[in-house]
Amino acid sequence: MRHGNRRLDIVLVLGAVALILLPWYRIENGFFGLGWLAAFPLSPEAAPGIVQIFAHGRLWLAGALVLFLLAIVARGMADPMRRGAALAWTGAIGVLFLSLQGLAIGLSGWTWTVSETLFGTLSNGQASMGAGAVLSAITFVLLFAFGLAERGVMKGDAFVVSAIALLVFLVAVFVFYPIGSMFVGSVQDFDGSFNADNFIRNVQDPSIWSLNCLIGAGRCGVAWRTLWLAIMSGLGSTLLGLAFALVATRTRFPFKKGLRLLTILPIITPPFVIGLALTLLFGRAGVVTQGLSQLFGFEPGRWLYGLTGIWIAQVLSFTPISFLVLIGVVEGVSPSMEEASTTLRADRWRTFWRVSLPLMKPGLANAFLIGFIESMADFGNPLVLGGSNGVLSTEIFFAVVGSQNDPSRAAVLATVLLLFTLSAFLAQRVWLSGKNYATVTGKGDSGSHIALPRGLSIGVHAVVIPWILFTLVIYGMILIGGFVKTWGLDNSLTLDHYAKAFSISFENGIAWTGVAWNSFWTTIEIALVSAPLTAAVGLLTAYIIVRQKFVGKNAFEFALMMSFAIPGTVIGVSYIMAFNLPPLEMTGSALILIACFVFRNMPVGVRGGIAAMSQLDKSLDEASLTLRANSFRTIRKVILPLLRPAITAALVYSFVRAITSISAVIFLVSAEYNMATSYIVGLVENGEYGVAIAYSTMLIVVMITVIAGFQLIVGERRLRRENRVAGLATSASSRQEKIA
Repeated sequence: MRHGNRRLDIVLVLGAVALILLPWYRIENGFFGLGWLAAFPLSPEAAPGIVQIFAHGRLWLAGALVLFLLAIVARGMADPMRRGAALAWTGAIGVLFLSLQGLAIGLSGWTWTVSETLFGTLSNGQASMGAGAVLSAITFVLLFAFGLAERGVMKGDAFVVSAIALLVFLVAVFVFYPIGSMFVGSVQDFDGSFNADNFIRNVQDPSIWSLNCLIGAGRCGVAWRTLWLAIMSGLGSTLLGLAFALVATRTRFPFKKGLRLLTILPIITPPFVIGLALTLLFGRAGVVTQGLSQLFGFEPGRWLYGLTGIWIAQVLSFTPISFLVLIGVVEGVSPSMEEASTTLRADRWRTFWRVSLPLMKPGLANAFLIGFIESMADFGNPLVLGGSNGVLSTEIFFAVVGSQNDPSRAAVLATVLLLFTLSAFLAQRVWLSGKNYATVTGKGDSGSHIALPRGLSIGVHAVVIPWILFTLVIYGMILIGGFVKTWGLDNSLTLDHYAKAFSISFENGIAWTGVAWNSFWTTIEIALVSAPLTAAVGLLTAYIIVRQKFVGKNAFEFALMMSFAIPGTVIGVSYIMAFNLPPLEMTGSALILIACFVFRNMPVGVRGGIAAMSQLDKSLDEASLTLRANSFRTIRKVILPLLRPAITAALVYSFVRAITSISAVIFLVSAEYNMATSYIVGLVENGEYGVAIAYSTMLIVVMITVIAGFQLIVGERRLRRENRVAGLATSASSRQEKIA
């Protein structure tokens, strides 16, 4: 009781700080700049909530004050059940009230016509929520959680209940609220009033749904082009990933370590760099194109600029991810099942097709889903290679920032894109549901898989070896491209591109004079901030899913994982529509980029944490709790040291994705916070390929260095294992010496 009251007292102090000591509304020049202190606490822009109520006529905020005072009264109740109920209701109503008043009242008054009809006009409006309002909302969430804990929910564990409540609150704000805003935006006019005309016009637009290509009368609509490209990219990357996994695990290929290393490179490569390298090879001025043109005397063509070029670039980019997904699946097929098949006189072909391959279905489905969603969300490669064959991601971009300036069209296209990816996500879950693919049991296995059928072995080698050589050529072009003056026109070597991007002056101290330094440091800072947050949120979520039982757990997990199925382009558009106006205005700030990275990449940390935590026996937690450690101390002292591999994986993935992401970032960057990928896209659009490749090469080197640093900081998991046979032998030897 004493500890619970102490935690409750801390939360109530935070609530008082939110109402009395912090600006209630957003500070235009930045809260952490502290420039608002000069006008605090009396100016309307910097005043805290309590001053806004009594001095500036924002009487609706009195509701938050009244609810906070009720929480203080509830604190003094002696009966824990009554106190818990009062706190829970106060917290829930507080969160609901802050949300509704923020949505209903904008800069010029009521934003809802029904509110103005019921309550009359307002003399003034309100700006976006600031530090005071946000901290007040968190306070009400914690009051709600502590109230449930007082009533015995989750065995009264306040930490677990608070973690669940905060995660649900954050996912609602940063995943579902933006998606909902996007749907609302598709039926709104420029002044915010309801108008479905633009929505109907865009939904019926033939350029989206046309099937003329099937009758030879023109091109298909952008929706069908994107869907076809995603299916082909998913199939191509899955089949190639499977071929790589079979070569790495079921053959005597002599360069397996190099093969695994080669698969990492595309993951840490900015997504459009592959497209640039293909342009340097097969574009109109490319090495291969010019060589063949001079050799055979034909006019260089533009075959690369279209769906074919995009497909090649996407398969090159996504095959390594499929390989990483499938290699564990291929290794996990039980050798005893394959041996049982051969014992029943099935040959190696029949064993592979009827036993091994069906057991790989979950991995194949996951690999295809990843390739499908990544293709749908890909923005860089279609921008570089698409030509006149636009896809949904590029069409959304041009609808937002191009001459069209049609937010309704962008929302409709984003909705179509979201429906495609969610349909694939749900189809995969339905296909795999109710089926058991377990092959690892408590019984021993021989540990030796049967060899691949000879024809299949020759086939996968015939695919993998040329693809390896092709990939090496691609990365050779990336490396060389940064040192060539003007590709196709002047192939002399130069350092001018690196000098232009990363030059440094030492005249009056160190001056970062290169054009790329500003976006480079911004990118590194935001990635280093978002990576630990992503890992922390993902691993905390994994702990709750694996170790706790509560009502709605499956829905909670599905909602979190569903954010993985939302393409980055949709995330970018929805964030622009949700956070460009009150109640939460974050566009143009670093905060919106960090939030995007955390909640976009969180599902990978969740899945990695679930896989790692499932291997830890629950008796470890129980022993810690038995010794009177609370859940937070158990996580910090017992769970986290055993999750070092998962922590490293989450940090590395989130850091790399923060640097290489483009589909969402392109909508969210600003002049002050311009990310590296967005800056490189600008270089590509201006034809500065050399500087773009030099910048991309530098990013690859930095990512490799930081990944090694994460590994060094986190360290490796140390498990003590005893050799019982050796121990018995030592004990027996000791007894014999005593007898002697």
